[in-house]
Amino acid sequence: MTSLGRPTAWLSAAAIIAVSMMPQAPAIAAPETRANRMLVEYVPPTNPAHQKLYEMLKERRALEKLQAIFSPFRLPIDLTLRTVPCDGVSNAWWQRPDVSVCYEYLAEILRAMPKETTAEGVTPADAVIGQFFYVFAHEMGHAMFEMLEVPVFGNAEDAADHFAVFLMLKFEKNEARGLIVGSAYSYRKYVQNSEVSAPLVAFSDAHSAPAQRYFNLLCLAYGSDTAMYGDFVEKNYLPKGRANSCKREYNQVAFAFQKSIRPHLDQNLAKQVTEREWFPDIDNGVANK
Repeated sequence: MTSLGRPTAWLSAAAIIAVSMMPQAPAIAAPETRANRMLVEYVPPTNPAHQKLYEMLKERRALEKLQAIFSPFRLPIDLTLRTVPCDGVSNAWWQRPDVSVCYEYLAEILRAMPKETTAEGVTPADAVIGQFFYVFAHEMGHAMFEMLEVPVFGNAEDAADHFAVFLMLKFEKNEARGLIVGSAYSYRKYVQNSEVSAPLVAFSDAHSAPAQRYFNLLCLAYGSDTAMYGDFVEKNYLPKGRANSCKREYNQVAFAFQKSIRPHLDQNLAKQVTEREWFPDIDNGVANK
């Protein structure tokens, strides 16, 4: 039995040597990551009712503005920001390699726009621009988590909300406030009463309940600058009990961004973005209340 085992051992060694001498497949290079990989596409609407919206977006170069704002992200592939027809469905989503927002969704924003500055200081420009930026930045959050392989502990929808709000807060102070109050305006109908009733299935969605998203948004803003957003608490838009933890919550998001996202930014481009005025209409109606 011993003699029979020797050839087997010899063959095993020979096989190892033969395999080691075989040509090796070339290593697959990691995809190049670089800034300025944002593209834009205005897909023509199929509903004639959206034609004016389509033309307005193109005329105002709405996607080109977002393209420049998101340009500092170093990405492994080109990413396209798109406005698209959705056959009557109001939606927005990320699906590699596109961030898509429906004309139906944008039309809803325009229909709900206040006709004049609200008692809370939300201008029509705030409401439209804030919500427009919020929805694209939310979906960009999903895109960044996937493409940059950022681990998300917890609800990815909440994380995408936090990503969007954090970006808003990096703008010049008046622009940041306009974006914050404008995006919060989208949840106004859910927070007008002190009590809310909803079918149980409403709480099974991956997104947090609208009222909770509203308070999360205000909390991060307040936590970032208690003086700038102090009226949120003074006027009871944000309950004092929640406000006590907002600084910690903001710092948690800021730390996550610093560790997971910032290394993927072109710092020179990012500095140019944050120093520039992007939404001139937003400054005129926003006061520090």
